[in-house]
Amino acid sequence: MPMAASPSGEPVSAPVTSDAVALVVDSRCELGECVLWCDRREALLWTDIPNGRLWAHTPHNGATLHWDFPGRLGCFAFCSDGRVLLGMAKGLFLADPLAGDDTADRGVLQSMGLALHRVADVEPERNDTRINDGRSDRHGNFVFGTKHEGGQGAHGGYYQFSFDRGLRRLALPGATIPNSICFSLDGRTMYFCDSCVPEILCCDYDAEQASVSRVRVFARVDVEGASPDGSIIDAEDCLWNAQWAAGRVVRYRPDGSMERTITVPAINPSCCAFGGRAFDQLYITTAREEMDADALMRTPHAGGVYGLRLPDVHGVPENRVLVAA
Repeated sequence: MPMAASPSGEPVSAPVTSDAVALVVDSRCELGECVLWCDRREALLWTDIPNGRLWAHTPHNGATLHWDFPGRLGCFAFCSDGRVLLGMAKGLFLADPLAGDDTADRGVLQSMGLALHRVADVEPERNDTRINDGRSDRHGNFVFGTKHEGGQGAHGGYYQFSFDRGLRRLALPGATIPNSICFSLDGRTMYFCDSCVPEILCCDYDAEQASVSRVRVFARVDVEGASPDGSIIDAEDCLWNAQWAAGRVVRYRPDGSMERTITVPAINPSCCAFGGRAFDQLYITTAREEMDADALMRTPHAGGVYGLRLPDVHGVPENRVLVAA
C-alpha cells in the first residue's frame, strides 16, 4: 500500500475511499452512536440518542429491529449476565433486550424483556446535563461522561460505575461533550475527549481505585472544523476515532501518530466498532444532526451504519460489566 506523510512527518497509509465503505443498515438515525458488537449474539447494536432508540442488526440473516425507551439513550454496555446496562439521560438502567438462551438462540434477537431496572442516578441535582459517551473498562466497570446541554460551559464530568462500588467520579477536567472513551489493551490507559476541542486526550487509569493521573494530549485532529467523536481500540492497541464534520475515521498508533484514514460517505461519523466472527469488520455509525436539506439530499443515507472489511486489522471482544451472580 502506498504511503503518504502526516503533518508530523510520520508515514500514513493512503486513505481508503468511500467506495470501499458500504451501507450496512439504512437506519437514518438523528444521532447514531455507541456502536458495539455482541459476540454472544453475533449482533451489532447502536443507539439513536435523541430518539431514545436501541438498534440491533444480525449480519448473518440481515435482520434488523429496534427498541424505544422513554428518554434519550446516550450509551450502553453489555453485562456479564447477558443483560444490557443503559446510560439514559439521568441514570443507569438494566434491561434485557437480548433475552433468550445463548446456546439455543445464538444470533437471534427477541423484542421482549424491556422492563427497566434503575441502578444509579446520575447528577440528579442538575437539569442541564445528561449521560453521553461510555464504555466498559478492562476490569468490569462502566466508565461514562455527562454532556452539558445548557450552553458551552465545560460542566460535564466523567464517572466510573460498578455493581460492587457504585458510582465514583473520576478526577478529570470538565467537558462540554465527553466522547472517545476507550481503554488500552492492558487497561492502564484511558482515552477520552471533549468534542468541543480538536484533540484526543489520555491518562493513566487505575480501575480499582477509580483514579486517574498524567492527563496528556494523545492526538490532534488535523481537519479544520472537525471534532473527535467515538473511539475503539484494536488488537494492536491502536485507536480508531470517528471524526465529526470530517467524514472520516482515523487509526492512530499507540504513540498518537496517524496510521491511516478511511473516508465515510456521510459527513458526520460518530462512533466505530469491530465486529464479525473474526472481528475484521469495521462498523461506523453516522448522524443527520447539523445537516441542512441540501446536504441530506446529497447524502440521503446519513444516519445509517456503514462498514468495511479490513484484512490486515482485527478488533477484540467488548469487555462486559461484571454483575454478581
